[in-house]
Amino acid sequence: MRYAYCQLSIDYLCYSSKQRQLAAYPMHPKDLSVHDFTYELPEEKIARYPLPERDSSRLLVYNNGALSESVYRDIGKQLSPGSLLIFNNTKVVAARLLFQKPTGAVVEIFCLEPPPQYPDMTTAMTQTGHVTWICLIGGASKWKPGQILEKKMLLNGQELLLQARYIGKENDSFAIELSWTPASLTFAEVLQVAGNIPLPPYIKRTVEQADNDRYQTIYANTEGSVAAPTAGLHFTDAVFKELNSKQIHREYVTLHVGAGTFKPVKSDTMSGHPMHAEFIDVSINTIERILHYLDKQITVVGTTSLRTVESLYWLGVKATHQPNLAVDELVVHQWDPYDLNGTPVPAKTALESLLQYMQSRKLERLITKTSLLIAPGYSFQIPQALVTNFHQPQSTLLLLVAAFIGSDWRKIYTYALENNFRFLSYGDGCLLFRR
Repeated sequence: MRYAYCQLSIDYLCYSSKQRQLAAYPMHPKDLSVHDFTYELPEEKIARYPLPERDSSRLLVYNNGALSESVYRDIGKQLSPGSLLIFNNTKVVAARLLFQKPTGAVVEIFCLEPPPQYPDMTTAMTQTGHVTWICLIGGASKWKPGQILEKKMLLNGQELLLQARYIGKENDSFAIELSWTPASLTFAEVLQVAGNIPLPPYIKRTVEQADNDRYQTIYANTEGSVAAPTAGLHFTDAVFKELNSKQIHREYVTLHVGAGTFKPVKSDTMSGHPMHAEFIDVSINTIERILHYLDKQITVVGTTSLRTVESLYWLGVKATHQPNLAVDELVVHQWDPYDLNGTPVPAKTALESLLQYMQSRKLERLITKTSLLIAPGYSFQIPQALVTNFHQPQSTLLLLVAAFIGSDWRKIYTYALENNFRFLSYGDGCLLFRR
């Protein structure tokens, strides 16, 4: 069902059902304080390990203000036949590199994202011989600019030598040049041998062999993320088979999770919190499919999938108003939904404009960047439901949930805590329907 439009002060139309939510959060999202989006999360509620069976995780369902319990293997019973599920098929890379100095001191390099010199994630991951990367450094005080660190390993009986050179620092991150021999290897291949899966810091244990499998979705196929799209960790082939039997269709987008996932909100208000730009990659066929399902139920699996499909809407708005915009300028900035002015654009028109933009340039895939921040006051255009895990207090992901369902996020999280749901990446999840 499509809702009637109503006028907002941000000069864009929103669905009338959003009025109640905006009444609770009337200010511009820049003025929101993350301290208003917090709750007490006891350490014992954080899941340190996944359950033995992916689809046995519990599922808290929020629909029309009511709560009910299910499990992921039965998620198909909660969704409408003939509806669409959208997944993020990014693949987590082994982004943590440990180097030991001759003194014995350990320097950890956490490879976050490629610098702007690379047009997309695939280009950066397939570099051979050397690459520059934006990183976080553990033990940075032990590493001087220009100093070269070395790490030696065996790959198929042949020595792999990896070197890291400190180039410079910008804000909280560092530019690092990585080089290796044999130079014929791609950076993705080097990480597979030399790196470790980057479990989130709140999972306070060392990485184990099982994490290489369990911290990936079963459908991951495009390397580039430093964190898993965790809502998708619960899906199995058996669940997909059940969805197929109910004519619930699947589509895939790609958002490579970058530094923004790990960056805490330190400012008093959201205006002081910069969202890192992340690569998205969506085929023209997927956009056509989303357009086809606009009048049906669209459910996004994970906050990254949600940010991707909503970014498609804003890219379509720009294509509508600026059809001659250069491809490298067709990006989504953090505050675009709140600050752009002009004639409101329905979702159907925006996606049609985006398709026309791609077709006129013979683009089979749209590869660009988004730094979209979704916070209370945001007007959703595409999904009716969201599958997601339980998120950390005072995080941008919790702000997104509050934007999606309003102040009832507190009721949901209180219920989950009181009923022993498991929290964060390896924990349980919820299915949220917009009212």
